[in-house]
Amino acid sequence: MTMEGPSALYRGFGAILVGGTPGTVLYLCSYEWIKTRLTHTIATKDDDVHNTNNNNNSHTNINDSTVKTMATNMMIHLTSGLLAEAIACIVYVPVDVIKERLQVQIQMKSQNSHLHQHHPHQHYPHQQQQQHYYYKGSMDALKQIIKYEGIWGVYRGYGATLASFGPFSALYFVFYEQAKAWAASTLQSPLSSIQMEKEKDNSGNINRSRSSNNGSYIELPFAYLILCSASAGAIASWLTSPLDMAKLRLQIQRGNGNRSPVDNVRSNPGMIPILTKIYQEFGVNGLFRGACSRVIHFVPATTITMTCYEKCRLFYASMLASE
Repeated sequence: MTMEGPSALYRGFGAILVGGTPGTVLYLCSYEWIKTRLTHTIATKDDDVHNTNNNNNSHTNINDSTVKTMATNMMIHLTSGLLAEAIACIVYVPVDVIKERLQVQIQMKSQNSHLHQHHPHQHYPHQQQQQHYYYKGSMDALKQIIKYEGIWGVYRGYGATLASFGPFSALYFVFYEQAKAWAASTLQSPLSSIQMEKEKDNSGNINRSRSSNNGSYIELPFAYLILCSASAGAIASWLTSPLDMAKLRLQIQRGNGNRSPVDNVRSNPGMIPILTKIYQEFGVNGLFRGACSRVIHFVPATTITMTCYEKCRLFYASMLASE
């Protein structure tokens, strides 16, 4: 702030604006498409099993069937969220790499300025490496990374990003869908996503006469959407905060040439060794250090994203239905 002004706080915002929006669209559309396909596939198999059981005059306990349906829905949402994150990371990771390089560049510039100010005649071995990370902006960073490191340079850290945000997305959608089902059940008696699939007629359209009173088609009040998205975001972000901490440590190490910012020695860039070291030094509390800050960051972000998404989806669905 002192050296570069308030604009330095928003370094990398262009990359987020240009890449983040299509990344979010790809993320949400992928989730809905994968969830629909999995639901349809499992519902079809369940119909075949049900018909077989009827032919054999076998009886299924209602409670067992309900538990099985709930577990199946949770696995559908878990898998859909994880795969959607894997697809969206194709866009998210280059954005994250560029943002990271620009932010680390500011840190290095500040460190160099501080060192030269106090020790103007001293030589530092890794100074040239730090000077390599100088980019004029987001597009310049993208061009330089591709030029000197190849296309895989912008996907450096894909595994770490997916390992951090994949479990978050998987857990988030499990909690979010369950919260919506609970909210719908307080208003009307809902159908599960698999039962909803069975309500389709032969042409694949929803039988509105039978499903108009189920929770899957209830337009939840705005307050309910906020509660569902905020609570799911809070729980998922808190549970996965150790993974995010490990990812941030990896980013710092990559920015310093895989050197520890404390002792300037080569450090192991793996997430598991980082988590193990943190646990050995600080215990469980160390793994969740900063978890509250992460919750404060993710709750507004997920709430705004999902409420806007749900409202837009309902809006366009009503428009298409009226045509």
